[in-house]
Amino acid sequence: MLSTQNYDVAIVGGGMVGLATAIGLAMKGVNVVVIDAGQTQAVSGAPKLRVSAINKASQHLLTNLGAWPYLGANRITPYQKMQVWDKDSLGKIDFDAQSLCESHLGSIIENDAIAFALAERTSEFDNLTYIENQRLERIAFGERDAWITLDNGDNISAALVVAADGANSWVREQCKIPMTFWDYNHHAIVATIRTELPHADTARQVFDQQGPLAFLPLYEPNLCSIVWSVSPEKAEQLLALEPQEFERALTAAFDGRLGLCALESARQSFPLRMRYARHFARHRLVLAGDAAHTIHPLAGQGVNLGFLDAASIVQTVSELIEQGKDIGDYRHLRSLERWRKAEALEMISAMEGFKRIFSTTNPITKAIRDIGLNVVDNFAPLKTLFIQQALGNKKSLPKLCKNEQD
Repeated sequence: MLSTQNYDVAIVGGGMVGLATAIGLAMKGVNVVVIDAGQTQAVSGAPKLRVSAINKASQHLLTNLGAWPYLGANRITPYQKMQVWDKDSLGKIDFDAQSLCESHLGSIIENDAIAFALAERTSEFDNLTYIENQRLERIAFGERDAWITLDNGDNISAALVVAADGANSWVREQCKIPMTFWDYNHHAIVATIRTELPHADTARQVFDQQGPLAFLPLYEPNLCSIVWSVSPEKAEQLLALEPQEFERALTAAFDGRLGLCALESARQSFPLRMRYARHFARHRLVLAGDAAHTIHPLAGQGVNLGFLDAASIVQTVSELIEQGKDIGDYRHLRSLERWRKAEALEMISAMEGFKRIFSTTNPITKAIRDIGLNVVDNFAPLKTLFIQQALGNKKSLPKLCKNEQD
């Protein structure tokens, strides 16, 4: 007869959000297992193409989890400034950390580097089991436990399952949780670019009718990661260009702000879709990160929103345990679900609003947009509010996303 390994929480997905949740729970004394279909690897050499703009709240989380020291300093690029402008007008807004007496606004870090740092931290806990290269074969939910069978035949039971297995979540599909979604009709082109002029630790984004183009500073003075959101047809055209032609098109689209641009990597593209699960929680189940929601990358908030999910789950589960309550009972998970759905919907709405207002050709809307940008740029209290949002400073921040010294 096959034996079953028993845990308090089983986390499906060993990406950034899943591992952050696991470490936070382990630090609270929770017996947790992470099941990862892949395997994390150390990051070295040329920059990886997928990077994230980690805000201060997420940095606090990674620090409080003890994972930040595992990030190599040469893979982290703190940025002190942000510049946003409209290609077709004089509308612009600049942010500067110095105006808030902050050392930086955030950090550009490769996703794989963050995941590896978190994976390294997991090895320090006796109450955290990390299973790599294993997929789920079956999952079932009972009144008192959830049961998982792995591809290799191993059986696992847990009081709560956290589905952090990405936008195409297997767990979500098995549980038949419906999704609200729409196609942004954009593809994001990502690449590493060497620029003629140094980036000066500044994140830059330009908007035009085709879509936003972001240059994110990397750890070399003239190295940037780009995210260029355009229509699928335009993306196909740009990817088909010879390297020199693409470089010329990129330089022109960016108004030559950093001089001539040169490709340092291959180009990749992926479709952009908004997804929002109808349910973020059910009996013995919580969705986290991309399994629950995906948003447009124009403000780089997707990973930060996922980290807020992780910290919120840790806080809720640990409080339920302290109160002697069943951590998998849906009655006890409803407040967590409302919390996470409200913040995700707020971010989705904001991103959709940004996308629509910057993609319009209506001259009146364009004029209002440009006036709005310049008003914010020149009105200190409103500008401070925008910067605080960029930093991730929200009133409802989970404890793990706050500076321990505050």
